[in-house]
Amino acid sequence: MLTMLRRSRFVRGAVAALLAAACVMPSAAPALQVPSVARAAEDFRSNNAELQAMFRAALLDTSQLAEYAPDGTAYVKTGDIPAEWLRDASAEARPYLYFAKKDPDVRKLLRAIIARMAKYLQIDPYANAFTLDYRVWEQKFELDSLAYPMTFAWSYWKTTGDSSIFTPSFEAAMEQVLATMQREQNHNKDSHYTEPELPDGGHGRPVGYTGMIWTGFRPSDDACYYNYLIPSEMMAVVALGDMADIEKNVYRNLIIAHEALALRNEVQRGIQTYGLVLVPKYGYIYAYEVDGLGHAILTDDANVPSLLAAPYFGYTTVNDPYYQDTRRFLLSQDNPSFYVGKVAQGIGSYHTPDHWIWPMALVIQGMTARSDVAKRNVLAEILASDPGDHLLHESFNPNDPKQFTRPSFGWPNALFSEFVMTSFEGIPQIPFGNTDGLEFRSE
Repeated sequence: MLTMLRRSRFVRGAVAALLAAACVMPSAAPALQVPSVARAAEDFRSNNAELQAMFRAALLDTSQLAEYAPDGTAYVKTGDIPAEWLRDASAEARPYLYFAKKDPDVRKLLRAIIARMAKYLQIDPYANAFTLDYRVWEQKFELDSLAYPMTFAWSYWKTTGDSSIFTPSFEAAMEQVLATMQREQNHNKDSHYTEPELPDGGHGRPVGYTGMIWTGFRPSDDACYYNYLIPSEMMAVVALGDMADIEKNVYRNLIIAHEALALRNEVQRGIQTYGLVLVPKYGYIYAYEVDGLGHAILTDDANVPSLLAAPYFGYTTVNDPYYQDTRRFLLSQDNPSFYVGKVAQGIGSYHTPDHWIWPMALVIQGMTARSDVAKRNVLAEILASDPGDHLLHESFNPNDPKQFTRPSFGWPNALFSEFVMTSFEGIPQIPFGNTDGLEFRSE
């Protein structure tokens, strides 16, 4: 059964969380001084004054949200919420990889961020967010929260050649990640995880065994409807390849490397077997969620990993025919999360008000576009969404961008700075991983 989601099934009081432009920002720790990043922001010039202002603000945003902790690690809060999400912190730090090879201060900061995430993963691999003092903020099991730190560490290593991040603590975290993924392959039999927001007493709806990894929540922190979330499965495939590379070539643990690759291949077979569905108007497209029992949801969510972002995080290429067919669906009004307004049109989220667009999804749309014209059209919509503070926010009303959620949200600003550098400044994108050798379904 194919399901086209409508918002009424998932909104959990989103309007109550609505933040207007007049919201007062919470007090923050002093901004980190990252000279090479500050110089890059200052040196950026554009004939478009709005682009110049927005890029500068976006690039510096992570330094406003990060701080060194007494234990030598670095904490990166998500923005106006005083907690660090594993996914968000990885994404917020990612643009600084472009400065890490030449700047030892940036490498020091990124090593400290990775070291903290390794500690978090050992405390509770089912938690998605933590506080500065290492308490669990939320225990919503999100598969991408395991994948993101792994891909970020791999990207750091490949960018800088610095393997000093691969400490015994990181190795323990990585093996915790792998064990959790293996356990959740057979959630019904092997897992004891429950969460009150999930149905059936916190266990989630029934699923069949597919080789994929069960996850309770989406990257939006909303509960999954069907618990094989295809974009997160895709990112897990990338992360497992990275983990195998690290285990083999750094820790010299061929047994764990083999386990990671075996799991990667099982998840990939599951995606290609259960994740592709035939839609007469579009052909075979990737579903958003499936249950392995014949049910699938056709939509997408703005948060990354998303279906739209699959080439961005390295699962596939922008020219892949299944991706292109999926993209045509996602960027059409057949997709229930695609919205059209006077200022912009793009993908939103069931996490925020109905028909509001997420700048993050617009950035991903631009980064995965195949033509310069398409990239510039998306850029124009992003610039037009600026409510006056030159920052990207969580979501906005596409008919009135001065109405938006979350006055401070680091993730989309980091993505935007990466978009500008790679799409308009000629800087090659830093890969998330390598999926060579994977088998993809053929017609």
